[in-house]
Amino acid sequence: MSDISILFQKQFHDWEMLNRNYAALKSIKVKEFKIDSARFKVQFNPARIISSSAKVDEKSIKERRCFLCSENRPEEQAELDWNNDYTILINPYPIFPRHLTIPSKQHEPQRISGRIAHMMNLAAYLDDFTIFYNGPRCGASAPDHAHFQAGNKGFLPFEKDYAKGKMTEIKRIPGAAMFILSDIARIAFMIQADNIEAGEELFNILYQALPMEDIDVEPMLNILCWNEKGKWIIAVFPRIKHRPTCYFADGNNNLLITPASVDMGGVFITPLEKDFNKVTAYDIKNILDEVCISQETACHIIERIRN
Repeated sequence: MSDISILFQKQFHDWEMLNRNYAALKSIKVKEFKIDSARFKVQFNPARIISSSAKVDEKSIKERRCFLCSENRPEEQAELDWNNDYTILINPYPIFPRHLTIPSKQHEPQRISGRIAHMMNLAAYLDDFTIFYNGPRCGASAPDHAHFQAGNKGFLPFEKDYAKGKMTEIKRIPGAAMFILSDIARIAFMIQADNIEAGEELFNILYQALPMEDIDVEPMLNILCWNEKGKWIIAVFPRIKHRPTCYFADGNNNLLITPASVDMGGVFITPLEKDFNKVTAYDIKNILDEVCISQETACHIIERIRN
């Protein structure tokens, strides 16, 4: 049995609340849509209200204790050391049948710069999982503490859908290639790498080409990363907005949806049943159009990469 399996077994035995939340996933409501050539699922998940409604403004962050720091975690939460720099935890509010949170051991801001190699190494170590990263204004409920998350490989529709989309090569170096992917209801930049060094080099080129607003500390993005037969797949979803207009709307126009990496991967989370019941494919497409970059912006990014 792997270390991760042992950790799950221990937590299911020792932590009643966690055990109850994972058991609840078996009867959770899900519905599906197809937009362009991509599949999307909507999951009604009441336990995710904490994340979906998290206050991530600077004042709120300063006033609360960091829930990813070891001294503030629940007593029942066991941990697994990884690479001396990170701790692997079972996420007690799961979306996936197996859902991990992987915080840095140091309390330092959520930034991907300098960490993409860590993400790729995690994908190799957790080869049954897809690793994901939420930028500080792209779904991270702890923007003050660097962390990744991971969920069962194959759970996100995007992991299969990306191969059906229109892939256009942008740049190639020894050991890796970068593509832009369209016809999937949102724009993604894909990196396919034979080794970590080449993948990191191409990611850094893309990172430098992404637009960034004055209020941001890094380009707005969500990232998925997984390992397939010794090769790495990295999907980068550039963003222009944190939360859609419907998140703040009144009355029947309100939808409490905060898109993050899981949503970009094709599984939208609705913590309120009213939203699950009424959300449509039209709503999902509008949200993606609002928070993701346009084709025009993608063309500008490609120009920067190629020049």
